[in-house]
Amino acid sequence: MHAAPAPASGNHPRKRRRSTKVRNKLLTLVLLPQLIALPLVLTLVAHWGRQAGYQQLFIKVSTDLSVAQNLFERMQDAYLDRLAALADSHRLRLALADADADADAIRALLRQASDAGGFSFLRLLYPAQAAGADGSQAGSMPDLATPLLARGWRGTRGVGIEVHPLAQLEPLTDIWLGTPPGRLALDLLPTERAAPSGRQREDRAMLIRVVQPLLDAQQRVLALLDGGVVLNGDFGVVDGIRDLLYGPGRLPDRSLGTVTLFLDDVRISTNVPLAPGERALGTRVSQAVRDQVLGRGQPWIDRAFVVNDWYISGYLPIEDLAGNRIGMLYAGYLEAPFRSMLFNAFVALSGVLLGIALLSTLLGIHGARSIFRPIERISAVIQATRAGCEQRVGAVDARDEIGDLAREFDAMLDLLAHSNRQIREASELLERKVEERTAELRHRNLELERTVALLRETRHALVEAEKLAALGELSAGMAHEINNPMAVILGNLDVLSAELGAAAAPVRGEIELIAAQVERVRSIIDSLLQFARPTGQSTGLETLDVNRVVRDTLKLVEHLSRQAAVDIHLDLQASTQVRIGRQDLQQILVNLLVNALQALEHRGGGGVVCVVSRDWEEQGVRLQIRDNGPGIPPERLDHVFLPFYSTKPTREGSGLGLFVSRLLAHRYGGSIRVWSRPGEGTEFRLWLLQSPCTETADALLGGRIQDVDGDDGGRGAQP
Repeated sequence: MHAAPAPASGNHPRKRRRSTKVRNKLLTLVLLPQLIALPLVLTLVAHWGRQAGYQQLFIKVSTDLSVAQNLFERMQDAYLDRLAALADSHRLRLALADADADADAIRALLRQASDAGGFSFLRLLYPAQAAGADGSQAGSMPDLATPLLARGWRGTRGVGIEVHPLAQLEPLTDIWLGTPPGRLALDLLPTERAAPSGRQREDRAMLIRVVQPLLDAQQRVLALLDGGVVLNGDFGVVDGIRDLLYGPGRLPDRSLGTVTLFLDDVRISTNVPLAPGERALGTRVSQAVRDQVLGRGQPWIDRAFVVNDWYISGYLPIEDLAGNRIGMLYAGYLEAPFRSMLFNAFVALSGVLLGIALLSTLLGIHGARSIFRPIERISAVIQATRAGCEQRVGAVDARDEIGDLAREFDAMLDLLAHSNRQIREASELLERKVEERTAELRHRNLELERTVALLRETRHALVEAEKLAALGELSAGMAHEINNPMAVILGNLDVLSAELGAAAAPVRGEIELIAAQVERVRSIIDSLLQFARPTGQSTGLETLDVNRVVRDTLKLVEHLSRQAAVDIHLDLQASTQVRIGRQDLQQILVNLLVNALQALEHRGGGGVVCVVSRDWEEQGVRLQIRDNGPGIPPERLDHVFLPFYSTKPTREGSGLGLFVSRLLAHRYGGSIRVWSRPGEGTEFRLWLLQSPCTETADALLGGRIQDVDGDDGGRGAQP
């Protein structure tokens, strides 16, 4: 049976939340094109508007810079024309033609012309004598000699930009107009974004140099008019250009047009403000502009940081007559007002677009309600079905695809309910069968694990038995093959000693040592045979002073310690004597010492081996042999006492040393343990019983072995 139709909107909070989610998703699908298009349009408008706006600003500043350059060049030509007019003036010609004219009259005429023409200085030079307003001689100012003067003497007038140290202008003080040269020097001010410089002061002057020859009737040079206009601190030039370029109404409100003359990268004449009422003299251009304009000789038309703000800027290099870049001409205006205008335009356009988008969104929501309501009812039924309730969509007024969807959805739910009942019955049957099979498999797995464990133990025992059998066969062969050469060596040694007689006295100790070692080799072979067939009690027991045996053993490895450049430190304080075979104890000590020396030798030598002996709880003696070598990795620590296991190269060992040493220690009731950490070194500890007839050392240790520092005994991190 069908349940009651779901209401169009219920009060159940979970249903309401679910309906809201469906509504949001559908609205997102409807409005997604607008949501994507609006930011994209705004982004493109902002990008294109900014690009087009700044392009126009750059075009304007490029035009302004061209006009400023033209005005600057016309200003130079104007000074040349003034000097030409003075050269052609009747008063100057009369003064020069009058032989009785004195220097004061000429000085007065030049000063008047200099003041009227705006020159900083003006002088008259003769081919053999330079008579300026002060009557100075021709050779008194050679530092002001320039290519312009050379052209002038050839009858060609000229004008150009020159740079001279202020010290060279000091001799002109008497004819100087305006600020004296000594007061034109500028202190360089720290400027943000400027190139690093060690200079603290600008003591040079940039000037417009004008030379006009005075010619006679035969076009010969009678004299030269030499004048200069110092641009340092001359605000009339930059202010005049600024007024022409950025007069009233040519820039937006709050904008500021500026013009600057640079000597190298230093502002020597500018109307850029440093602070209210203060010009930015002595500040420097940014490094980016300097590199492009002065470094590469290319104009700059772009944004630039000027003193303390961003300007739409244009820079051109200023060159002297030799083509050297000696400064820059700048024209530009504040960027902030234009940036504000662009931003306001963007905000206004964004508001219009957002209004259009909002209106279209409201219309879309209103028209989509007829679609949302049936979908929300279907969503409510889905939530109820998920919660286990039998609920249906019911009758829907819509006669379109959504109405068909609601009816088919109810039919599908009926079919699904029938299928679920069949699936539950089959599932219950399947669960019972799975439980039965699982219990059976669990029982068989337990039996298989026990069988595998037993096989592993059996295999391990067989491997150990095979190794011991191989060791027995090897020992038997070695005993046969080695004992005969040892007997020959020992016999020949006796013959040698007898033949030498008294002559053998200097090496008697060495001969006896050789004999003793031959006997020791034979004893080792016999002991190895006993290890292969470990039956019976130990033989050859002696009551030994462990400290003395240690010192005797060191003589056997002394050559190895010298070869490896290793120091051996002894700390022998044990007073208890132990019962053990001397040869067996020496063999254990030699194996342990050789291992330590070889470990240090592989590290590169220069290490230390410490041998420590202590009494052990009235049971015997504990020996510690430790080195500061590379140590043994933890994963190899459990294998060091296994037969035929070795970390050394094949030519340096057979892997039996530690295995034999442990067998020897166990034979006399002792024990060997190892402790190591990579990078810190390795320590072997040997426990020897005072009487091997008592319990073995392993039984006495019982996990409570204490080392010198009181650490627990054992392998690994707890030695």
